[in-house]
Amino acid sequence: MKNVIITGSSSGFGSKAAKVFADQGYQVFAAMRNPGGKNAAAKAELEAHSALIKVVEMDVTNDASVKEAMAGILAEAGNIDILINNAGIMYLGITEAFSVAQAHQQMETNYYGAIRTMQAVLPCMRKAGNGLIINTSSLVGRMSPPFFGTYTATKHALEGYSQALRYEVSPFGVDIVMVEPGPFGTGLLASGQAPAHSEVLESYGALAGVPAAMGESFAQMLQSEGAPDPQWVVDAYLKLAEMPFGSRPTRTVVGITWGVDEINALTQPIQDRVLKEMQLDSVLGGVSGKATAYISGPQVVRVG
Repeated sequence: MKNVIITGSSSGFGSKAAKVFADQGYQVFAAMRNPGGKNAAAKAELEAHSALIKVVEMDVTNDASVKEAMAGILAEAGNIDILINNAGIMYLGITEAFSVAQAHQQMETNYYGAIRTMQAVLPCMRKAGNGLIINTSSLVGRMSPPFFGTYTATKHALEGYSQALRYEVSPFGVDIVMVEPGPFGTGLLASGQAPAHSEVLESYGALAGVPAAMGESFAQMLQSEGAPDPQWVVDAYLKLAEMPFGSRPTRTVVGITWGVDEINALTQPIQDRVLKEMQLDSVLGGVSGKATAYISGPQVVRVG
């Protein structure tokens, strides 16, 4: 039985993924904040779903919380096969009007939070010679639409970190991959904050109302018949989990693509070429011989 940690399991993709992985026989450690309070109902629902789901308290924005949770999981499970970094927050609005503190809040969860959990599991994965980390990015990790600026920055950061780390840990048999969902009806948009600098909003005039109208339009579309199904993202997680090392694509676009599948297909070969141009291809491939298949494997998978 393989052990999987899923962050942000109280709702959305994380909650669905915890159930699906347990149904497939994985031992699931469903990480979330405040399972004894605000998320008590989510904890009860997950643990009632399957005996293979154990809810773990973890705040990815807090160093001590991540270390304590990971130490407890490792003490119980012995090893971690898969980490799915799914926790995330998103603010939509006039980019200039969001404060530095608000930008930092998103970075703490979406970027630094992922770094904390990855650094907590990578030592045991490298020692075991295998492992998989799935980082949930976004279409806006590869392009930048208006009004998503502070959120987009977190996903661009996550993409850059993940790409570099993928090269570095692949010789140890560890895969780092990214799933890039388009818009889905998971409640992510509704959980955001309004921009803190109201005086900036006033100076934008009529344009200041565009993000709210956009959000309403997205909400209606995502609740309509034929809207992208969040299950598609969970299916992508599971498919990646069950693929052998060396065959997993770097990035998996799910749902509405906004051309990101084309961006990935065009840029990934250029990105990988840097290994040869920096004369690192033989170095990364020579540690265990495992990197060669990974570098030459498929790079883009479109789901949904």
